[in-house]
Amino acid sequence: MTPIFLFFLLSSIFTVNAQQGQSIVKPGSILTPTTNSSWLSPSGLYAFGFYKQGNGYAVGVFLAGIPQNTVVWTANRDNPPVSTKVTLNFTSDGRLVLQSAQGAETSVANFSSASSASMLDTGNFVVYNSDKQSIWESFQNPTDTLLPTQQLLPNDSVVLKSSVSESNQSTGRFRAVMQQDGYVALYPVGTNLTLEYGYWSTSSGVPSGNLNLDDQGFLYVTNSVFNLTVSPSRNSTKGTVLYRLRMEDDGFLRLYSYNLQEQNGSWSIIWSPLNETGVNICFPRGLCGVNAFCDPGGNDINCTCLPGFVFIDESKRTSGCERNSTTENCNEKGMNTTMEEVSGIIWENLTYNRSVLLTKQDCNDACWQDCSCEAALFKDEICGKQKLPLRFVNIKIPTDPKATSAFIKVRTSTPSSDGNVTKKKGSEILIIGVSLVVFAFIVLAISGIAIYRSRIFANKKILNTRNIALSDEDVGPRSFTYIELEKITNGFKEELGRGSFGIVYKGTIENGQKIVAVKRLERLLVDREREFQTEMKVIGRTYHKNLIRLLGYCHDGPNRLLVYEYMCNGSLADVLFEPEKKPSWDERMGIACNIARGIFYLHEECIEKIIHCDIKPQNILMDENRCAKISDFGLAKLLKPDQSKISTGIRGTRGYVAPEWHRLKCPVTVKVDVYSFGIVLLEIISCRRCVDSNLPEEEAILEEWSYRCFECGELGKLVNDEEVDMRQLERMVKVALWCILYDPSLRPSMKKILLMLEGTADIPIPPNRSTVSQYDQGFEENE
Repeated sequence: MTPIFLFFLLSSIFTVNAQQGQSIVKPGSILTPTTNSSWLSPSGLYAFGFYKQGNGYAVGVFLAGIPQNTVVWTANRDNPPVSTKVTLNFTSDGRLVLQSAQGAETSVANFSSASSASMLDTGNFVVYNSDKQSIWESFQNPTDTLLPTQQLLPNDSVVLKSSVSESNQSTGRFRAVMQQDGYVALYPVGTNLTLEYGYWSTSSGVPSGNLNLDDQGFLYVTNSVFNLTVSPSRNSTKGTVLYRLRMEDDGFLRLYSYNLQEQNGSWSIIWSPLNETGVNICFPRGLCGVNAFCDPGGNDINCTCLPGFVFIDESKRTSGCERNSTTENCNEKGMNTTMEEVSGIIWENLTYNRSVLLTKQDCNDACWQDCSCEAALFKDEICGKQKLPLRFVNIKIPTDPKATSAFIKVRTSTPSSDGNVTKKKGSEILIIGVSLVVFAFIVLAISGIAIYRSRIFANKKILNTRNIALSDEDVGPRSFTYIELEKITNGFKEELGRGSFGIVYKGTIENGQKIVAVKRLERLLVDREREFQTEMKVIGRTYHKNLIRLLGYCHDGPNRLLVYEYMCNGSLADVLFEPEKKPSWDERMGIACNIARGIFYLHEECIEKIIHCDIKPQNILMDENRCAKISDFGLAKLLKPDQSKISTGIRGTRGYVAPEWHRLKCPVTVKVDVYSFGIVLLEIISCRRCVDSNLPEEEAILEEWSYRCFECGELGKLVNDEEVDMRQLERMVKVALWCILYDPSLRPSMKKILLMLEGTADIPIPPNRSTVSQYDQGFEENE
């Protein structure tokens, strides 16, 4: 039996099935993943329905008439695979939905009131109304594939987007666009259609043209006047060879052919931009993910991490890189920071600060001294600083005169303090000296033990004569001894958490009737006794329902501990970033207002104005009613000053630190808390962290993504299309964007913020970020 006879035999069988109702689909038809799983085209070559993906199933169009089950279109491609208990239902009211066993529905395509549907032999799934007119087609909503007779119109919203991989049809990183000027061009997903991001296009334009693929494998752009060949035409017998154009996960188009007359045939590449002279596989920006670049050379993708970074997934190097060390605070103890230059590197221009500097060394130093700066670009005496992640990284040829110098901040553990050993001289004197030192230490140790034992005996007598309790008549925080706090916490046994100031332990007082949180402070000034006690009195006199109450403190010898009321629901971070604990929209808005009220009290209503300096979700605790209370206020001035050049005098946590901390001679005011509150407000709105490298690259930095969504009128993306009051959402986002302006004088006060959050004050449109960036640059120059 010849292959061509076999093909026509299969076609006749599939045609019989089509005549039995398989090709014309009527409302009331149902598919399941395991039985009656698809609707076939008349010849049986194409099918619409369930196909296997990962551990579940997806819905789409695929080639069923060849051994290779090739997917050419996918519905809801970014949704997770479904289970075998799901049904695909063409409802009686003309909708196409996925229906779970519990009855929940997910729309497969955007249409309603359909009267019929058909899977055509072209690979197009078409839906018709009662007048037999097409109301929806898969050809008009492509994913990653263009089939013969299908057109890609000059429409920026209808493009070919790559899949994650051959087996995962979720949206990948790259797209092919048919532009209005007639160019077929390739760009990373989430970027502007500009030369900065484009990495390949056709050689000449056909204005307002369409991209066409005919049934003989001829790819061309045409309009009523012009005609541009994109790929070489094929000389094949019509109907015996299949063609498809696919946008691949490496960022390039490939035109494939499949010969139906060959037994056990396979898809062959007949054209790709990579075949053209001068096109390199490393051209696509962001090919290797965040914080990584593609090292040019050869036909393989060779991803390399930036200095100080390691691969997120060593088995999949295109997934990007992350820091090889984690640091939460700007002045993290035990870390050494250096700068490393990489020649000829560029990435997406999301600099938060630009300044005129004469030399590369000046730019290097400016980034080194700035806690928020993770990398800097220097070109033509302009130094641009940027935070993480570094997206769409690319490498130019270092000898290119347009190449840019890049400086990457590298963090390593502080090397051992052992220095170079001096040459051995006078060994006898050294032995005698060491012996004397050891003898002195022994004497001191014996004396210390004797003193310690006497103090323990005295404290035990005190503890035996009284219960540890707090009097309702106390007007300020009570002073505890270290021995008392050891007893309260059962020897510091149960750890509740760790923060920027130290470790928190669970304890009980009043004979176990009252639970407290005991924080052992670290990195504090132990030699400034009077200042510590003064601050404790100030903190103890601050009382507000949205501030954690300080019940007591310990200043026993070198020990510094604080005793707070216990919060049973942990921190805002515990509630906000765990999906199962996610508060409702109304709860989140209440939390935001409560935090604002607490900061407003610290800034304007307490006896002495307090700048918190470290507003973040981890420092906002939740009581039994999920009422937000701010902790760790008033402690910033007690921190040890870091003598290193990288972060002298800087307080706060990376991601929440206001830019003015890093400006010379710029006074730090209450507006640093306003900036941090703005970042936290965006986190509350979207229930995600301010920087998350696990998200798509264009969404990784929350403040940048929020402004992009605001400008494009797509605020629903910030709440993942959650059902919320859109007017309230817009108001909250506008408040947050005002708070995070780089110029502190432009940020509103907490009083104004509270009025805007409560809806009693109008909120102007936040300034354009590019305008603010220019203003910020002028502000620094005027200093």
